[in-house]
Amino acid sequence: MRIVVTGIGVISSIGCTAPLFWDNLVAGHSGAAAIGAFDAAGFASRIACEARDFVPEDWLDRKRVRSMARFSQFASSAALQAVKDSGLDLAAGDPSRLGCVIGAAAGDYQLLESQHSTLLAKGPGHGNPLAVPKIIPNMAASNVAIDVGAQGPSIAVLSACASGAHSIGAAMDMLSLGHADIMLAGGTESTITPLVVDSYACMRVLSSRNDQPQQASRPFDRDRDGFVIGEGAAVLVLENYESAKRRGARIYAELLGYGSTCDAFSIAIPEPEGKLAAQAMSVALTRSGLNPADIGYINAHGTSTQANDKTETLAIKRVFGVNTTPPPPISSNKSMIGHTLGAAGAIEAAATILAIHHGILPPTINLDHPDPDCNLDYIPHYARKVPIKAAISNSFGFGGHNCVLCFGKI
Repeated sequence: MRIVVTGIGVISSIGCTAPLFWDNLVAGHSGAAAIGAFDAAGFASRIACEARDFVPEDWLDRKRVRSMARFSQFASSAALQAVKDSGLDLAAGDPSRLGCVIGAAAGDYQLLESQHSTLLAKGPGHGNPLAVPKIIPNMAASNVAIDVGAQGPSIAVLSACASGAHSIGAAMDMLSLGHADIMLAGGTESTITPLVVDSYACMRVLSSRNDQPQQASRPFDRDRDGFVIGEGAAVLVLENYESAKRRGARIYAELLGYGSTCDAFSIAIPEPEGKLAAQAMSVALTRSGLNPADIGYINAHGTSTQANDKTETLAIKRVFGVNTTPPPPISSNKSMIGHTLGAAGAIEAAATILAIHHGILPPTINLDHPDPDCNLDYIPHYARKVPIKAAISNSFGFGGHNCVLCFGKI
């Protein structure tokens, strides 16, 4: 079965619709600024890529908004965008054949932290009765199902920063196995909170370029000092190629296959030689029926941390080689949207699909002094107009979760 992408919805720090996100990504605009979600005075890292222009009431009624955490609002808004973009009339279909897989790494830490403070200050009996249904990470998938009327498979995937990518792969499997006719798949995250920001800072993985927020995320640059935390969501509409063709749908790209491995090495550090990340890429290519030479673009995980960027470079070299034909052009969207954690794989998949659709490769901004250990073509500073037939999107999460998606032009 051929599976295609017919709708895209995006919430991000550089745009809260897919077209606006894409325009700003290609233009190299950064969404980083001083944290607005809370008073970050005294924190080691005081910058973030927040979705400041997000208005949930643009997509949801006020009653629904009040019942949902921000990460769920992101997911439902992106899903409704994607459905509208696809031209599907969901009311005319069988709801039991419509499903969703939405990944998240954390859930709602904002409410978790505030409820814990309330418990400590006031004692038992003063909590929010909706706290648990808002906080738990599966609620993004549940709320998407409610808002689009999906009565088929509804699943939440939690694999750290690979959650969004794994969700798209799982949705592909569900379609291939005949469990649904249409799947909404993606990832969402909103964890710009005191506990999360301080915890990442204590791990020494966040950038402390607080006076230069838009220059702080520097994937593959010699002077990188960590990632900028971000938030957002992306949801794709996936369906059978033949049914999409029959209804005259616009097809962005074909989802050709995916590869998934685990480093089985560390809860936080990537396997340093990139062996399992490379294997995930190789598996994605094999399942897609492609060779490395068929790939015209790699959307890197590219976090702007010392360990990840060096390891990903090694992994790419393992698969694509460097001695004869060099690897294809590579870029990191995180240089502009920060690290959106559980949403990253989905937002970056959307960017990869749009790169294929438009024949434009987004840049890696802030790559002023390339790291000698990261000596590949990372598309510095400016986008390139390059028609491509196929591309991969890498996602590598804490715990060694690796997922690579492969998309092709129709």
